Amino acid sequence: MEMASFTGFVKTIFYIILFYYLFKFLMRIFAPILMQKAVNKMQEKMQEQYRQQQEQQYNTSQSTTSNSKPKKEVGEYIDYEEVK
Repeated sequence: MEMASFTGFVKTIFYIILFYYLFKFLMRIFAPILMQKAVNKMQEKMQEQYRQQQEQQYNTSQSTTSNSKPKKEVGEYIDYEEVK
């Protein structure tokens, strides 16, 4: 069984710290770019959903106006409050 050397241990700690700071530095550069892309993608999806909803409402309103029948009035609706 081999024993780990002190220099190997120090070298490993050095590499871990080096990779940590390198990752931190790169994230400061690339994180805003990635976040902006994510926000733009979400915005495009929301705009597409809004367009689809508007088209659905327009199509629904067109079909109801063309097929509209006079509605019978049933009477007045009264909202009652519960009294204790």
